[in-house]
Amino acid sequence: MIKFFAIGLLSISSLGFAQNSNLTINVSVLKNNTGVLTAELYNTKEKFLKTSYKKGSVTIKSNTASIIFSDIPKGEYTVMVYHDENNNGKLDKSFIGMPKEPVACSNNAKGFMGPPKYDDAKFSVSADTKMNIKMTSAH
Repeated sequence: MIKFFAIGLLSISSLGFAQNSNLTINVSVLKNNTGVLTAELYNTKEKFLKTSYKKGSVTIKSNTASIIFSDIPKGEYTVMVYHDENNNGKLDKSFIGMPKEPVACSNNAKGFMGPPKYDDAKFSVSADTKMNIKMTSAH
């Protein structure tokens, strides 16, 4: 009897644990279907645009693409997406560090004379979340 009670108590208490979520990133206004779309997900301000928490790439169809990051814990995040037109696995940059390929960030945050600010690009995930981003041209 105690064994059944303990199993039942464990089953009920496990329902209280936070469930991780899915984050769907829908990107539109891509200029062509060449190469792939890459998304980098960041989970701290300190790592924003430096070291991604998760990264994924997908093919582009009809000038749009969607990437799903699964098993995302509740918290604050930012996303950068870029159109890897030559499919070399990285964001190509000029000698001064400006992107040579189209790039965009969560909340469609824009930078002035550089990348967007973390606070403009951050968003919260507390349940399954969908985000729409419009691609800009390379700078």
